[in-house]
Amino acid sequence: MTDAAADPPEEVPAKSGKLPLILGLVLALVGAGAGFFAVSSGMLPLGGASHDAAEGQAGDSHGAAGESKDGDHGTGEDLSRIAFVPLDPIVVSLAQGGQLQHLQFRAQLEVEAARRQEVELILPRVIDVLNDYLRALEFSDLRDPMALARLRAQMLRRVQIVVGKDRVRDLLIMDFVLN
Repeated sequence: MTDAAADPPEEVPAKSGKLPLILGLVLALVGAGAGFFAVSSGMLPLGGASHDAAEGQAGDSHGAAGESKDGDHGTGEDLSRIAFVPLDPIVVSLAQGGQLQHLQFRAQLEVEAARRQEVELILPRVIDVLNDYLRALEFSDLRDPMALARLRAQMLRRVQIVVGKDRVRDLLIMDFVLN
């Protein structure tokens, strides 16, 4: 019994501190940053950059013209390849709680210069599609801060279906006024 009392109690190993936790956190942040860079730069085929690059290499006419993945249509010599086709202004009525408001819309289509006459030939159909789409809108569709971007994308998609995706590159909204 005296031996048990004489023996010092076993020492519990001291906690090593927060060093492993901090080291793990720093390594996780570095790994996340490196992963983001690898995906966004196209080093890994998970992001949109490598997909767009693959489309450009597959003979996409827009990629060959020097267009970047962000929608930048190039500068300098590429400007001679594009043309703008103005659309007639469209005015539609929107009802809100018994009140009638008018939406004034004016836009231009960005097309390749060689395809301008083809697009101008189909312009009445384009106006009809846009007119139908804008008349179907409700006032609540316009309250969202991202409404214009969403509406623009929807209208461009409809125009490209009518005219042909290879004929219309973009829809540029010149006026979008609600009175």
